Amino acid sequence: MSNKNAIDFAVIGGTGLTEIDGLEVIQREVVHTPFGEPSGQFTHGLIGDKRIVFLARHGYTHTIPPHKVNYRANIWALHHLGVRNVLAVAAVGGITAGMKPQTLVIPDQIIDYTHDRPHTFFEEGLNVVTHIDFSRPYSASMREMVIRAATQAGLSLVENATYAATQGPRLETAAEILRLERDGAHIVGMTGMPETALARELGLDYACCAVVSNWAAGKNSHVITMDTIRSNLAVGLANVRTLLKSLSC
Repeated sequence: MSNKNAIDFAVIGGTGLTEIDGLEVIQREVVHTPFGEPSGQFTHGLIGDKRIVFLARHGYTHTIPPHKVNYRANIWALHHLGVRNVLAVAAVGGITAGMKPQTLVIPDQIIDYTHDRPHTFFEEGLNVVTHIDFSRPYSASMREMVIRAATQAGLSLVENATYAATQGPRLETAAEILRLERDGAHIVGMTGMPETALARELGLDYACCAVVSNWAAGKNSHVITMDTIRSNLAVGLANVRTLLKSLSC
């Protein structure tokens, strides 16, 4: 049984995940930060015997585009609340053959193509210039925990992949996707950075569960539509909810 006062893990919900089924809500909390306002209130609750904190990355009405998310405020607030383990859920496009829509992916590497986003806490008032080791951007222990929970729940997922983080909010061109593929990327999304690096700066054990919502540009003959994305996300996020229940056991 978890310590009633300890937070076992936090979930950052991406597109389509603005609430968690089966969450017994304890309280909703507003947190103000030195970096501005987070995406919304933080929902404290219980799933099984695990206490979690939930935040909708794009806001609870899904109105904050990826390049406008206040990643620093979100991560700082989670750290302030005492969170140590974070599972970030994200919708992505599939680039390589094994990344078909509805697939769950636990990336182990990331390439940052974003720009003009505040991307570090280490800017002002430093006693010394600070660097982080980002060779392995995701927490090994948190990734293992997620993969083990998926196995216990009978879910299939891809355990290793490189996430290409692009600026958005537009989707990529077919030529850009070919470039990302040449660079070694398997999936493409818009929220992986600077969120991943900020979590590392504050010492959080952070992992990503990516849901493939569509083939990336040029990877099939169909036009990418929001209807297609929503349809695939509905299936993929149902599996994410199963994963969260297993993670909470």
